[in-house]
Amino acid sequence: MIARITYVFLFFICYPLLGQADVTNIGALPGAVSETSGLIYFNDKLITHNDSGNSAFLYELDTLSLTVSRTVTIVNAVNVDWEDLTQDENYIYIGDFGNNLGAREDLVVYRISKTDYLSSDSVMADRIDFNYEDQTDFSGADNSDWDAEAFIALDNQLILFTKQWQSNGTVAYSIPKLPGSYTAVNLGGYPSDGLVTGATYNVISGVLFLVGYSQQLQPFLLRMDELTTDFTFNSTLQKIPLPIGFAQVESIGYTDENTYYLSSERFTNDNPPITLDAGLFRFNTEDEIAGEENPEEPPPSDPPQSTESGEELIVFIPQGSKELQYVLNVDVEVFGRAIFDVTGRRISNTHANQIVSTAIDLSIYRSAVYYLTFYIQGRTIAKPFILR
Repeated sequence: MIARITYVFLFFICYPLLGQADVTNIGALPGAVSETSGLIYFNDKLITHNDSGNSAFLYELDTLSLTVSRTVTIVNAVNVDWEDLTQDENYIYIGDFGNNLGAREDLVVYRISKTDYLSSDSVMADRIDFNYEDQTDFSGADNSDWDAEAFIALDNQLILFTKQWQSNGTVAYSIPKLPGSYTAVNLGGYPSDGLVTGATYNVISGVLFLVGYSQQLQPFLLRMDELTTDFTFNSTLQKIPLPIGFAQVESIGYTDENTYYLSSERFTNDNPPITLDAGLFRFNTEDEIAGEENPEEPPPSDPPQSTESGEELIVFIPQGSKELQYVLNVDVEVFGRAIFDVTGRRISNTHANQIVSTAIDLSIYRSAVYYLTFYIQGRTIAKPFILR
């Protein structure tokens, strides 16, 4: 969405993000994605899309040459105002909820199977339609508080973050991840003193980043740790200026626990005359892999070992794939599933009622040895696997 802002000229000083790393300007993005508005990392590629009025395409970006290496068409979708991307183990979600006038009654999230995405350049999407529980006025006014440009997947829900043009803050709303029509539930707001335009939840480190810019086009990050399933803004939230000069930063995605990419949209202004190319940026943190407590079974101090010599658990990764597949042959209750690294740190955890597939997307993990572990009645079962 094109920003409507008032300019003042400021000087920026480069300084380390969180005292740990500088933001690197990778370069200008190609014209095909000059209105980039969402960003995720999947299958070793950055994926983005353009915003309002553009084609219903997802674009894969080569981070070295900054060219588009693949285009995927969502054949049953329309890009009314696509504003962000997020993902979970099995799906990619596209947020068509840009709503600058606050008049839209067709807000939707498109859900795409990752299996379909990998197998074809033309895919179908499921619809998750919604409205805000506390919006009653749809008459429309320029720069409303009912715009939204950011969301994340968190357990069984999608958390949307509004871009409040008037209040200059953001409000979080929750909807289910399943196809259907829903009323988005207000989870509370935060006075960001700026326009929130993108979000990513790093499932490896457990850190949430929101990205945005001020009314004067000064970009910033909001960082929050210790997310809970009943999402609320908590006391860990920090606001961090981004030392990249003027930029209409629109999206953020991560590739591992410490590496993040940002994209900015092309921007032009007549008075004063300003032209900013669409760009790609990178920054690093020094976070550790998250290891939350499991209520059924505490994480072991050593790497988990298989407790049975039989083939209760079979794991395999098809050649050339970043997807782990498994067969679990037990006749007792399963409480949960986890992945550990070789130090014994748990890097993912899924409760039994959230396990929807026997395939696990590993595209966000580094090449290493891991252990797939199941908490079952009275014991655990684990098998190692190598991600190359």
